[in-house]
Amino acid sequence: VQLVESGGGLVQAGGSLRLSCAASGSFFRLNVMGWYRQSPGNQRELVATITSGGSTNYADSVKGRFTISRDNAKNTAYLQMNSLKPDDTAVYYCNAGVKTYSYSRESVYWGQGTQVTVSS
Repeated sequence: VQLVESGGGLVQAGGSLRLSCAASGSFFRLNVMGWYRQSPGNQRELVATITSGGSTNYADSVKGRFTISRDNAKNTAYLQMNSLKPDDTAVYYCNAGVKTYSYSRESVYWGQGTQVTVSS
């Protein structure tokens, strides 16, 4: 299973970016998918998660500005980021809980990360 993020880049404060995370490979089901971020000197932190049924959860710092969504048919999760702030600058990572077979335990996979830089 591979998770590939895209959509990062440089944007001015107040701008928007949309990140994508596409899962590929052979698996039975993608469970919860999530976005995390890590800035230099800080621990990786949760940004948002979404279940296969569409239930979402957000960090307080991004509520009202970021929206997580997913397209189960495309095995892809998205993170729409609006009203970006310099504090949002970080490497953004996608993760997913994956069941390889119907009877297997869930394993967690991570993408390679995509850089988001917000200039003031």
